[in-house]
Amino acid sequence: MTDSDTITGLLVSALENTWTAIRSHHPDVPAAVLTIGSGSVGGELNLGHFAPNRWIRGEYELHELFIGGEGLERGPIDVLGTLLHEAAHGVAVARDVKDTSRQGRWHNERFRIIGEELGLTLAKHPKIGWSLTTVPSLTQEMYRDELDELDLALVAYRRREPDQRGGRKSNNNGLSAECDCGRKIRVSRSVYVLGAIRCEVCDGLFEGIES
Repeated sequence: MTDSDTITGLLVSALENTWTAIRSHHPDVPAAVLTIGSGSVGGELNLGHFAPNRWIRGEYELHELFIGGEGLERGPIDVLGTLLHEAAHGVAVARDVKDTSRQGRWHNERFRIIGEELGLTLAKHPKIGWSLTTVPSLTQEMYRDELDELDLALVAYRRREPDQRGGRKSNNNGLSAECDCGRKIRVSRSVYVLGAIRCEVCDGLFEGIES
């Protein structure tokens, strides 16, 4: 058995067992096919998604639960938060509730209600709605066994993909800056030195990087 096999087996088992535990506490959470891959394509960081009816098994359609490998760096509590967040989207699908708009980016009040039902604490962001997710202590205790398993399994995470949208690299186009969530902008050096530039998605500051 290689190190890769060990990492994959532990990780998939821990994520699937946690999803099973979430479904046992909340029967409206649907079954789903678990996939793990890159969440940083195109410069944006996608921690996860719940996509209805993406897989085919004979005559049946199955939902997809995607977990971005880059987000595993955040540790077991935040990964549990991602799973519960996607479970809330799954409940919305099961109940035929429209919980998002703007191509799925804006999380509305109906999503907040379902998320809190599943044990999350949700804060409202001006750009993406009720999407800022934390796991309170009572919910952590409910999933203590799953958190312990995730803690043992999260021994690796995926490196972010380089942002290829800018074409060829050139210092003539100014300074490239990146924030905590992986978004990148390019500004002139004279503008950059005037003061901090804040990301309205993650609330972090854009830091200059040489390109």
